[in-house]
Amino acid sequence: MSSQSSKIVLITGTSSGIGLAAAVSAARAGWTTVATLRDPSRSDALRKAAAEAGVELDIRRLDVTDEASITSAIDGVLADYGHLDAVVNNAGAGHLGTLENESVAEVRKVMEVNFFGVLNVSKAAMPHLRASGGRLITVTSVGGVIGQPFNEAYCAAKFAVEGYMESLAPVAAAHGVSVSVIEPGAVATEFVANVGVDLEQAVAGAGVYAPQLSAYVNRTVAQFLDGAQTAEGAAEAVIEALTADQPAFRLQTSDWARGFVGTKITDLDGSAVLGITNGWVA
Repeated sequence: MSSQSSKIVLITGTSSGIGLAAAVSAARAGWTTVATLRDPSRSDALRKAAAEAGVELDIRRLDVTDEASITSAIDGVLADYGHLDAVVNNAGAGHLGTLENESVAEVRKVMEVNFFGVLNVSKAAMPHLRASGGRLITVTSVGGVIGQPFNEAYCAAKFAVEGYMESLAPVAAAHGVSVSVIEPGAVATEFVANVGVDLEQAVAGAGVYAPQLSAYVNRTVAQFLDGAQTAEGAAEAVIEALTADQPAFRLQTSDWARGFVGTKITDLDGSAVLGITNGWVA
């Protein structure tokens, strides 16, 4: 891969789902794609997808919670290619829980991966993005706009990312860096499985909140089974942010996501949003 003839994008969290699809799509769009993941031994699906698409990926280790790992990955990209034109913050972890049934330490762990991990990567990359007039793209969620039951910690992290990036955007733009956030809804990926809980056991251990958690789990599983978009479809918004002449700050990945997020924009007193989410736990 040439160090100067194509633009260089680094993408985190590419072992599956949107990150995998975005890495393959970016390479197909002509970008030299550095596809990173915390555990390189989990790269089989990524390598298979790249081979099937007939594209080449530069696969490297990067753990967003390990600053030394981030520094090593970005320094390696600069050493090998001489520049960095875009970063896609995609790495993240799901979480299911509610205030009384989880520890503050668990909430901190969610924030560490989903919020501080994004900041760690973005901070390390920003000097190089300024040098290239590059792009900083972060995959958040509709849960970064609308709080969702039993997702308090996850939504708090995504809200934080959205607020941080929205605040950073004009500052970065003054120095030639475009900032965008991508807001998926339900995506048919391994994300639900990656929440890492036994749903039946979680309901059984939910105490007074068991009926509400059961209702939420049943509703959410049905949504993911019946109405989720593909990871490839969601990745299209990432590629739009990567390639558009003037990318929007906020891009939803589907009509459903646009409608859902749109509810919040005009909901001055919060009644419309809570009218929806109250029904999820009824």
